[in-house]
Amino acid sequence: MKMKNKTLRKQFVTRMLIVLISITVISGAIQFYLSYGQVEQNVENEAMMIGQSIEQGITETDLAERAIEQQIDYKLEDTSERIGELLPEKAADISNSDLIKVNEKVKIAGIDIFKKEDGVISVSNSTDPEEIGFTLKGISEEGNNALEQLLMEEKPNGRGIASYINDNIVILYTAQAGSREEPQFFKYAYYHQPGTDYIISAFIEANEVYQFTQEVGPSAWIEKVLTGSEFSKEIAILDPRVFADPSLAERMYPPLKKVVYGKYTFRNDEKLLIDLLKSPKRVSYIDNNNGEKIYKMFIPYDEGRVIYIALDYEKMSAPLKNNSLLLIVFGFLALLLLFIITARFFSDIYNNIAKIINQIKSLEKGDFTSRSHVEDGGELSDLSKTTNKMAETLNKLIGETREQATETERHAYLLEAEANNSVEKVYSMSVDTTTTSREAIEEIDYFLNELEGYLQQEEGEKAKSILGKVDEVREQIRAGTNSTTEMTITLADLLKSLHNQSASLSDISKKLLKNMAQFELNTDESQNADKNSSQEG
Repeated sequence: MKMKNKTLRKQFVTRMLIVLISITVISGAIQFYLSYGQVEQNVENEAMMIGQSIEQGITETDLAERAIEQQIDYKLEDTSERIGELLPEKAADISNSDLIKVNEKVKIAGIDIFKKEDGVISVSNSTDPEEIGFTLKGISEEGNNALEQLLMEEKPNGRGIASYINDNIVILYTAQAGSREEPQFFKYAYYHQPGTDYIISAFIEANEVYQFTQEVGPSAWIEKVLTGSEFSKEIAILDPRVFADPSLAERMYPPLKKVVYGKYTFRNDEKLLIDLLKSPKRVSYIDNNNGEKIYKMFIPYDEGRVIYIALDYEKMSAPLKNNSLLLIVFGFLALLLLFIITARFFSDIYNNIAKIINQIKSLEKGDFTSRSHVEDGGELSDLSKTTNKMAETLNKLIGETREQATETERHAYLLEAEANNSVEKVYSMSVDTTTTSREAIEEIDYFLNELEGYLQQEEGEKAKSILGKVDEVREQIRAGTNSTTEMTITLADLLKSLHNQSASLSDISKKLLKNMAQFELNTDESQNADKNSSQEG
């Protein structure tokens, strides 16, 4: 029942609002879903680009660093062989002053003589007194084993610690000196002159290599990327091996660190880094750090290292989210504007329909003066004109019918009056005629009785013939009298019936006029009806 009482306008507005809200919600959900996927894709692409840039920078730096280090290795090999030629065969014959003189000739940072005593290979002589007694045992087992192999004149196995290996020489990677308080970087070469009982350790300063890697190496490259990318929080090169075994950070050869280059402050990924040692693969996820969303990506690199990238997820996703929100808002405004225009258009249509409905309701109540005025130039305008024409036609038809009913009522009244007078006259005429006829019949009958009595006294055929005709005349006169009486009675009945029918017709006309009175007609037609009623009165 409630649905039936709702107007078309309410139904239309309700349904349009439902459609508007549904479209907004559905499109918003789809937009946010797609934008979320787009954000994820964009963040991943940004992280991959940064990762590739860092990887490229490391590769280029490594190539340059290795090229420089290779040249240094060749120079150290020549220098070590020359030192071996300048020193005696026995370590006991070597003094610190001899080493200083040789060092002045070859012009390097310093020379150490490693000798094996009591099963330990340590520095017995050195250009730097602080170096005496230093041993690799307990610091680098790989390095100590390499020295053992050199003394036994075997080709050393310095894999993982050496940048250069030959039959009688092992040259280590550039490393920070363990006996220096200030950070100094040296290149150490361990050479065994065949036929001697000691190992020559010639070392040179390699700060230029360190400075090169600092200026154009991964650290500088990472800083450059961080400066050029507004979304980067931190970038680092990590070594998962040290996360799995922290003791590796205490080794001197090769120098291992958890964070090889860059910064790694959001440290909650140790388990992930350890897992990357077993199955190297690119991993990315969103980490919540003190209410801040950080997008992290770990890209495995050569030698077990991992490129770590942390991006500001909120900052990266904000533009897309804002664009999505703007699209949703503008879409909603467009739908709202469309709704307003459509509602306005439908409201105009509804108002025009309401005019026609009100006119039809007036016609239903009998008001044929009601007219609707719709001038929108469309189908409703045609319908309004048609309805107005229909009202005019009905107004004219009912007006004419009212006039005819009035005329009929007037004639019925006159006919009733005339019939009433005619019945009385016929009754009077019938009584007079019947009375006169009966008197005439009695006189004629008396005359015929006298004639019959006279003729009965006469004899002859002629008298008998006239006597027979007298009876016929008597019968004819009686039949005529009876016919006249019956005709008079029939005429009276006819006039009475006509009178009754006239009265009935008059009643019908009055009822028709009474029924017609409920219709409201145009002024001219109403005046005509009033004039006819006055004439009737």
